[in-house]
Amino acid sequence: MLRRVPSRVPAVVLVALALGCAASPPAVQPAPLAPNTLTAREMADGWQLLFDGRTTGGWHLYAKPGVVAGWEAVDGMLVSDGHGEDLVTDRQFDSFELSLEWRVVPGSNSGIFWWAHEASESIYHNAPEMQVLDNAGTAGVDPLHAAGALYDLAPAPLEVAKPAGEWNRVLIVTNRGKVQQWLNGVKVVDVDFDSDEMKAKIAASKFNQWPTFGKTRRGYIGLQSHGDSVWYRNIAIKARRR
Repeated sequence: MLRRVPSRVPAVVLVALALGCAASPPAVQPAPLAPNTLTAREMADGWQLLFDGRTTGGWHLYAKPGVVAGWEAVDGMLVSDGHGEDLVTDRQFDSFELSLEWRVVPGSNSGIFWWAHEASESIYHNAPEMQVLDNAGTAGVDPLHAAGALYDLAPAPLEVAKPAGEWNRVLIVTNRGKVQQWLNGVKVVDVDFDSDEMKAKIAASKFNQWPTFGKTRRGYIGLQSHGDSVWYRNIAIKARRR
């Protein structure tokens, strides 16, 4: 079942609609924040930017500290041309809320990893992945591999993702082994890596050949380079209290 974040309508708007009142001018709305910016309330609530919109500081290629070749900061976006390697944060995180936006070109493929360690040959050998994909431009895509899916383990509806060229909003929430994935305001995945159900799914998947896959509860956040151009922005994280 899809679960949407409830939309909130200001009470003043409801009153005005009920009374049919149009005499007073509408309240002036504050200007929208520039990308890669936090409000004072968000900062007080514990949110931190992982990308400042200007540099690749705080990131490195998987298992290559200090190297970011193939990724760059361009016009407020963290950009991969698809010819580099996977990018990870310099810091590790355990229970968290991760918020970001992504955009792809037609047919493009990428992914968002968490709980990554750097002891495996590749990041996907140990870290779970939320799929980033142009669903409409990918022939034969199925829900287990669609945008928003917990790749190869938990499906996401194909219709939730926006088309290539448009920004998609992501929220990933982890609490110990529990993980929720939201795409464009819709909860598409809700799993527990410590449950017998998830252990059985991993055992029946390609991931069973890598013994540390999905086992850690602390690690790096990662962004996948998969041969295609992809853009990320508004990457922010908030530690969760256990």
